[in-house]
Amino acid sequence: MVPPVNFSKEIDSEQSLVVLCDELAKAESFCQTPAEFQYAKRQFDQGNELIVLNRYAAFLFLVIINTDGEAYKLREKCRKLGNEIQKLADKEKLESLQLKNEQKTESYFLDLFEGLLLSNYQFGKYKKEKKKTFPESLTLLEGGFDTHHAEDVVNIAEGVFATRDLVNEPVSYLTAQQFAKSIEELGKASGFEVKVLQKKEIEEERMEALLAVNKGSIDPPTFSILEYAPENSVNEKPIVLVGKGVVYDTGGLSLKPTENSMDIMKCDMAGAGAVVGTFVAIAKSKLPVKVIGLIPATDNRPGGNAYAPGDVIGSRKGSTIEVANTDAEGRLVMADALDYARELNPELVFDLATLTGAAIRAIGQYGIVYMGNAGEDVKNQLEEAGKAVFERLVELPLWEDYGDELKSGIADIRNLGSNAAGAITAGKFLEHFVDYNWVHFDIAGPAYLLKEDSYRGKFGTGAGVRLLVEFFKKLVHRAENN
Repeated sequence: MVPPVNFSKEIDSEQSLVVLCDELAKAESFCQTPAEFQYAKRQFDQGNELIVLNRYAAFLFLVIINTDGEAYKLREKCRKLGNEIQKLADKEKLESLQLKNEQKTESYFLDLFEGLLLSNYQFGKYKKEKKKTFPESLTLLEGGFDTHHAEDVVNIAEGVFATRDLVNEPVSYLTAQQFAKSIEELGKASGFEVKVLQKKEIEEERMEALLAVNKGSIDPPTFSILEYAPENSVNEKPIVLVGKGVVYDTGGLSLKPTENSMDIMKCDMAGAGAVVGTFVAIAKSKLPVKVIGLIPATDNRPGGNAYAPGDVIGSRKGSTIEVANTDAEGRLVMADALDYARELNPELVFDLATLTGAAIRAIGQYGIVYMGNAGEDVKNQLEEAGKAVFERLVELPLWEDYGDELKSGIADIRNLGSNAAGAITAGKFLEHFVDYNWVHFDIAGPAYLLKEDSYRGKFGTGAGVRLLVEFFKKLVHRAENN
């Protein structure tokens, strides 16, 4: 849960204070004695950007940044400094923190604030002993930032936390049915509409690929349709977000090994989780954009009448698919959702999925692999957004050669290519089901981490939410300034 955030004009001397400066001299007025300032100066001269003064009743955190260099790297440094402050506040059990901006760039202050907020997350639902996280509340001291922009940061954190909560839930709770119910609850709380198609309606929609993946499960699938369409939307045609909602992936009959593979596959719905978190953030911020979300949800199990390698299955588009491997199931459920998106007359379609281990092998956890047929303007805007929030994008090609690997001798298309370029052939498979402007994001690397990574935390990170919200914010800004 995001801690309460208040705004104030006056500093409370009894509460701990964080001050962001761009030069040492600006920190002097916040030091109570010459000795404090001399200590801060020595620390600064030794290269420390975060200087901590313990006043026993309260702490003073001086953050002194050098604003030379690339802005997007400095913005990330501010987020990480926010994480360091949160860790110290948690260690010292500081119930509240005040934040003050004493430098010119609003974004650096808001990034520090964002890093601190995002670091305050924990998932303790299943622990008998609940651990508090500190600080329990934050106060932003007015001046040097727009309060509406700060409120947007809070809303983005709410979206990220919603995604993290969903990703961290085990399948013993978060079945496809429960996932749909959770989306409905978040829709009511945040302000977006949700319609859930149950199995019978999914059958009526001819989503044969989604139904094939579901055959080995005892839990029926769901197909959730999210809609946010304020009257003042800057886009006439909707932007559609499609999220892979495989709530648990055993690999099906192509069973995965357990260690560091099947044991973390509750995270295989992180793409769908990111779509939900994005809706939470944009609805809470009342961004004037028309957006539709599509979430095909099921688990992938080897039980019952499970689909098998060598099977030929149908799809909503009408194309037949040779199943070379049942562990390449994400692209199957996405195929039906991408075809459904066609009927929504979209301006643009983004899909997000923890689709391939190949994406992790290509760039690790440090960015998001993407590809698609959208124009250079859209790609440039996405990459700009990715740098701004430090969810960096790496584009991979969709050359026709990769399509040759998906040719089947007995069906229209095969669901697996060779051992090489697996992230691309997965994207190439998805491309078969689109005839509109489209971008595919493979978030397998950063979506779920086994080691803590600063403000991204450990386990579910919420990857993709901040990227998409930043894209939408810039879309609105351009529309309102044209």
